[in-house]
Amino acid sequence: MRHAFVLLLLAVLNLSLLPLARAEDVPTPTPAPVQNPSAPIPTPGPTPKPATAAALAMPIPKAPEVAARGYLLEDFHSGQVLAESNADTRLEPASITKVMSSYVIFKELAAGKIKLDDMVTISERAWRMEGSRMFVEVGKQISVQDLLIGMIVQSGNDATVALAEHVAGTEEAFAGYMNKYAEELGMTGSHFMDASGLPHPEHYMTARDIAIIARALITEFPEYYKWYSMKEYTFNGIVQHNRNRLLWRDASVDGIKTGHTEAAGFCLVSSAQRDGMRLVAVVLGAASDDARASASQALLNYGFSFYETHKLYDAGSKLVDARVWKGAQETVPLGLKSPLFITIPRGQYDQLKASVQLPGQITAPVAADAKLGSVQVKLGDKLLLEPSLNALQAVEEGSIWQRAVDSVKLYFE
Repeated sequence: MRHAFVLLLLAVLNLSLLPLARAEDVPTPTPAPVQNPSAPIPTPGPTPKPATAAALAMPIPKAPEVAARGYLLEDFHSGQVLAESNADTRLEPASITKVMSSYVIFKELAAGKIKLDDMVTISERAWRMEGSRMFVEVGKQISVQDLLIGMIVQSGNDATVALAEHVAGTEEAFAGYMNKYAEELGMTGSHFMDASGLPHPEHYMTARDIAIIARALITEFPEYYKWYSMKEYTFNGIVQHNRNRLLWRDASVDGIKTGHTEAAGFCLVSSAQRDGMRLVAVVLGAASDDARASASQALLNYGFSFYETHKLYDAGSKLVDARVWKGAQETVPLGLKSPLFITIPRGQYDQLKASVQLPGQITAPVAADAKLGSVQVKLGDKLLLEPSLNALQAVEEGSIWQRAVDSVKLYFE
């Protein structure tokens, strides 16, 4: 009797039965290759050229094992690690600490709390700093911009302390800012006691955390990151050169920072960009200035030679429409909240496959940004990535009539 009533209702409404949408029924999006991953492009993009048999057959050699206490090579856009050793070991970072210090100062600039043309009075403590110096004089007023460049290019401990005091009153308070931002960035293996990187038992970073702060700085503050490529800076008639030797050896390198103390050894975090692909290399505890530069160069050359990075999808681009039941509209567009990049062995792009995985039933209301399934990206049979799919717009609950009709349709599923 119940079945007869439902069939009669459908006949009166002149409605056809619709099957529930399943993952295999949804068109599979095709990854779009990008020559310049930093540039926005429509999705999907041009079809890649088929890889040659020689390229497909070429094995990826083992990553170089460089002479350092810890190191890491990472793709900037995808975050994929291509080589590492002791990357989560807490080590002394020396003046690489100043990358974190500059990030904090850039944050203050962005918030409007300080300005580049603010004049900073040099304290006696800043003037008395040992180690690398910009050679500022006590009592003199120097602009924030000059001090920033002196900290970045000349690795001036005096400039760093002056800036820390200008921002937070004391260097100790500034270290609190550093630890706060480190926590927000997910730098779980780092702790800061000062702004310049002088040795302290509770002052440490990991190679992985250094890559995190390097990527954050480059991403958030490209207008200031350019200072890290400066080969020299003249202040008060004194010319000092950037200690990053790779700026002279490799035209693709545009940063970022060296560090050295007797306890820490020779350290370098470097970044280079070739044909739109950017890599970040971290080398900690090398035996000499030349050793850290050579180790970093070996890691960068390895990454660029044997890997390639592609943007597969743009943030907010619709990848699929999913059926919504009992809603004000029948479908909801799904996409990714962030751009999706992938780093793969060179010549294997045409082996990438993408498929959408959807829940068995989506019922209104649907909130904007709600997680509704995922997109699986495979290289051959190996799953590489599976980011969540999110609703690109909200779907309100339908009218009483729409809900009733969909209830009937669902009854037959």
